[in-house]
Amino acid sequence: MKRRHIIRYGAGAAGVAALAACNANTDTASAPTSTTGSDLPQVRWRMATSWPQSLDTIFGGAQTVCDRVSALSGGRFTIEPYAAGEIVPGLQVLDAVQSGTVECGHSASYYYVGKNPALAFGTTVPFGLNAQQQNAWFYHGGGLDTMHRLYADFGVINFPAGNTGTQMGGWFKQPINSVSDLQGLKMRIPGLGGEVMSRLGVNVQVLPGGEIFLALDRGAIDAAEWVGPYDDEKLGLNDAAQYYYYPGWWEPGATLEAQVNLQAWESLPQEYQEIFKTAAYEANINMLAQYDSLNGAALQRLMDGGTQLTPYSDEIMAAAEAASLEFYEENANQDATFKEVYEQWRTFRQEVYAWNRVNELSFARFSNRES
Repeated sequence: MKRRHIIRYGAGAAGVAALAACNANTDTASAPTSTTGSDLPQVRWRMATSWPQSLDTIFGGAQTVCDRVSALSGGRFTIEPYAAGEIVPGLQVLDAVQSGTVECGHSASYYYVGKNPALAFGTTVPFGLNAQQQNAWFYHGGGLDTMHRLYADFGVINFPAGNTGTQMGGWFKQPINSVSDLQGLKMRIPGLGGEVMSRLGVNVQVLPGGEIFLALDRGAIDAAEWVGPYDDEKLGLNDAAQYYYYPGWWEPGATLEAQVNLQAWESLPQEYQEIFKTAAYEANINMLAQYDSLNGAALQRLMDGGTQLTPYSDEIMAAAEAASLEFYEENANQDATFKEVYEQWRTFRQEVYAWNRVNELSFARFSNRES
């Protein structure tokens, strides 16, 4: 990774305080010049997203960033969000941000693993970190600094701006009980989860959210994953397939992110940078809370409507885990950038897993026991 100068991510609340003060001393050699509130310029940006506007949760994460930026700047810094396809297709947001077609975007880094497989760590990877662990890695475990160095190669800086929590394992037209049932199956699944499924014999497809239902309904694909009950119900996936599998082992804590063109970012006054980071932080926390509030009721509605909720077999889970770890080691041996990100992430994963086995898992096992 190129070692470009990247402005480090600061605490969100401090950003608001910095704006309120508006007179803090600034080292102009390392950060944009601070200005007084009355001198702050009018800034208008556009944000391309990977999401259909009908998904009030994921598109809502982008909307939260834009709304909070406007509110915290008194309307002097505004960002207009655009649904997938309005400016660029949903899977080309990073390209648009990199080229300067738009100043910023809201997307998932794992859509762009073709550019660099290590980008997947910015969203989620199979058998990786859950939402809380992911946030701990980003904000206090060096993860965001690691991703900033990676994104600098593209002239982009990123900030977590949403998390779905652990996702579901997808919709299937037919039951799958063993690895042999996966052979030749056409499935929509992006990121490194797609790489692992490919190793298990799946014919992997990558489609934006707005195209999944028609592909599944018309038989262009045999299975598809999206997010979880609330969003899947909105897309109507339960009308195209009957079998709903869990867990989404490839997305244990999927982070969505705000991607910003680095030149546009560095042109902002420091106060606006702090506002943007604060807004992204709020979107990140709010989206996870929203999903946890909505998914339980949505799952019950799906089951009441005839959806068959089914766990992945131990055979499939074990094969997927082995294929995942094999993939990581192979890529680390072949690619220095992937190795750097993977080893930093793996060390954190080992430490947080050990801690959560003591606190989180022990409590969950007891409180969720059958009475």
